[in-house]
Amino acid sequence: MNETRAYPERPIVGVGAVIVDERGRVVLIKRGVEPLKGHWSLPGGAVELGETLEAAIAREVLEETALHVDVGPVIEVFDRITVDDERKVRYHYVLVDYLCRLVGGELRAGGDVDDARVVDPAELTQYNLTVKAAAVIERALELAREAPRPARRT
Repeated sequence: MNETRAYPERPIVGVGAVIVDERGRVVLIKRGVEPLKGHWSLPGGAVELGETLEAAIAREVLEETALHVDVGPVIEVFDRITVDDERKVRYHYVLVDYLCRLVGGELRAGGDVDDARVVDPAELTQYNLTVKAAAVIERALELAREAPRPARRT
């Protein structure tokens, strides 16, 4: 497999997580690899062969943040296509973003992530998110308010 995922033969399926904690804050990661290296974004990554979308997002979140999540509803499905100066497709992802609820773990950057933070939604503009990431987070927070987390039974 093309480990850098640059110049793929076909689109790569990826998953992303908007992780919302009990205080309504979201988890952001600073990407350590391309695409978007050095930018703040949502945890996530590529789906592996034979892996379900839900299993992929839970695995990617654990690898990148050391957090355990309940995977909830799909927020959005979209393309992220990046071309080079010669107009050749450098990256092509079909991304499925999920609303996830934090259920455990202690936040730390791992895998291909340089940093990880829990951020109040009012502070999101400080992180220079892509327009799409900001819109997905906004929609996820709406979904989280519409379908509040049920009380866990012990």
